[in-house]
Amino acid sequence: MQSYLLSLDQGTTSTRAIIFNLQGQAVGRAQRELKQYFPADGWVEHNAEEIAESSLAVCRDALKDGGITAQQIAAIGITNQRETTVVWDRKTGKPVHHAIVWQDRRTADTCLALKKAGHEAMVQKKTGLLLDPYFSATKLAWILENVAGVRARAERGELAFGTIDTWLIWQLTDGQKHATDATNAARTLIFNIHTQEWDTELLALFNIPVSLLPVVQDSASDFGLTATRHLGAPVQIGGVAGDQQAALVGQACFKAGMVKSTYGTGCFMVMNTGDEAITSTHRLLTTVGYRLNGKVTYALEGSIFVAGAAVQWLRDGIQLIKQAGDTEAIAEETMDSRGVYLVPAFTGLGAPYWDPHARGAIFGLTRDTGIGEIVIAGLEAVCFQTRDLMEAMKKDGASNLHTLRVDGGMAVNNWLMQALADIVGVVVDRPTVTETTALGVAWLAGLHVGKFASLDAIADLWHCQREFVTKMDVEKREKMYVGWLDAVQRVTSK
Repeated sequence: MQSYLLSLDQGTTSTRAIIFNLQGQAVGRAQRELKQYFPADGWVEHNAEEIAESSLAVCRDALKDGGITAQQIAAIGITNQRETTVVWDRKTGKPVHHAIVWQDRRTADTCLALKKAGHEAMVQKKTGLLLDPYFSATKLAWILENVAGVRARAERGELAFGTIDTWLIWQLTDGQKHATDATNAARTLIFNIHTQEWDTELLALFNIPVSLLPVVQDSASDFGLTATRHLGAPVQIGGVAGDQQAALVGQACFKAGMVKSTYGTGCFMVMNTGDEAITSTHRLLTTVGYRLNGKVTYALEGSIFVAGAAVQWLRDGIQLIKQAGDTEAIAEETMDSRGVYLVPAFTGLGAPYWDPHARGAIFGLTRDTGIGEIVIAGLEAVCFQTRDLMEAMKKDGASNLHTLRVDGGMAVNNWLMQALADIVGVVVDRPTVTETTALGVAWLAGLHVGKFASLDAIADLWHCQREFVTKMDVEKREKMYVGWLDAVQRVTSK
């Protein structure tokens, strides 16, 4: 009976549920867009209650779409936008403030002050992360300091903190489970990735009470049972991972040196580094790839804040296109950006620049620049930013990067994937299932309940749908990249 796995993929711009069979094929799905709130320049928020409601709704809709009952679901996996921060009342389950989204930059000055005070080396050594508004700790500290009465309530043990995975586990189990997994904990700035514990020195630095924090578990483990009222029957929550680590699993990157890049709202490149936590000297992040049976597999990650969000901006912000899918046809017709560069630093620049004050710009406009050239520039920006990450990984010692496994919504764009292979100069492999974030956490859930014997068994289920090989000559590639670096230099605040 229990032959399906339900994946709840709570992303930045939408919430999705996908039901997979044990071969990794989607048999039911549902999706709802998520409202974005922008209360001030550089501030980004979500309504956590809306996230919970839409998450339940898409799970029910996916079951209906697949003609499947909750009794047929062996386990649920939850994957989530990472770093996004929620604080709620333990008794009522009500948030004390909107969720502060990973893109939010309101704590940039706090991070700068901590850097100037000399704390970044200690923070990086323990967490693998940099002092940046991207991560959870300064967001949590902001809520504690700026929402009336919250710090006192936290000190009394009345409140709970969590990233979105923890919030959803709490909601689905009706408050029976306050937990996260090691991949999400590793993105908070208060979790020591070497000892695998919440770190007292870091908690003191950010002035965060330990009573707020969830229990940290393996990525495949018992995260509780859903309350019967939600789906019609209790279902085991068996897998949890932050979205990029879930995609690493979904791409079956189980060997050290394997790399995947996910193209969603942002772009995230993650390389499996095995049991070695490599400290980057080129502004990449050291993080937890996954933790199974108490054993940590580490990863090196580069984070780009704006990828698909640039296409959203072309559609909604300046209305050059009607829908995101139009970009492929426009690019094929136009073929060349003619020297136009779009630097989508709408919320600052991520790796390897880490400049929260940079802002977006378009360079190289001429009288004959049209919609096509700007659309291509937007797509090529994704490729150039990927190249930035690849170059940083090479400098950190990853010398044999020949293949890039890609996924996410933008990976279906054939023109973009060919441009990626051309600009980065590596083979790009697109899998049969591009929803690898959802698939990865379904596999983790299945692993916990015994549906898969091992990671090797999961790896056997990964298949390449199409390979994109570099066609551009080296001279042109390098010339284009030099132009990109010049454009980036013009928008940085340093």
